[in-house]
Amino acid sequence: MKHILLAEDDFDFGSILKQYLELHSYTVTWAKDGVEALQEFSKKEIDICVFDVMMPKMDGFALAEKVVDIDPEVPFIFLTAKKMKDDKIRGLKLGADDYIVKPFEADILVLKLQNILKRSKKTTLSKEESISIGNYEFIINDHQLKLDNESQRLTKKETILIHYLWANKNVMIRREKLLKDVWGNDDFFSGRSMDVFISRLRKYFKQDDNITIESVRGVGLTFRVEQ
Repeated sequence: MKHILLAEDDFDFGSILKQYLELHSYTVTWAKDGVEALQEFSKKEIDICVFDVMMPKMDGFALAEKVVDIDPEVPFIFLTAKKMKDDKIRGLKLGADDYIVKPFEADILVLKLQNILKRSKKTTLSKEESISIGNYEFIINDHQLKLDNESQRLTKKETILIHYLWANKNVMIRREKLLKDVWGNDDFFSGRSMDVFISRLRKYFKQDDNITIESVRGVGLTFRVEQ
């Protein structure tokens, strides 16, 4: 049984959602605010997180930042009553696996949880401890990208994406293929998420002029590493 950490301050909604998820064979730890959720995450083995954005004491975004610091591999979904574009972009930048606007059907959440957990299970990384990419050292198991004495901590999704791009370096990767192989589908949300991650990787690799991520709008991209 997969263990879900649910952070939701609305008592009625949280209670119903917890019961519904348990009916679908999930173990659910329900926290009523962000501080309580962080405490629960620190002491339990959690497979996936579902965070409401607007919560007392600590909002969902701040909570996600702290959770990623503890375990960059854990997937998470945001729940929000807002439809603001800036909120969605902020969620994507934090590495959210999905973003659901209230009100929503509980079945939709269950399906998204199943898909995310399925993708996480299927994802495999190289058994090598590290790979040299240009002047960078990519330390896979520790989720780090190092250049000289500087180190960039990576999320699991960033690690998977860099590993995928390196395995397919110097060839055009079709956008649809990249989305399906790394995100599991090529819907609008996944496409926006990928664009955010690619922008982030460009910043990570910007100190080596021999490494570029070349995009052809609507077609695909090439992770070019000059020898």
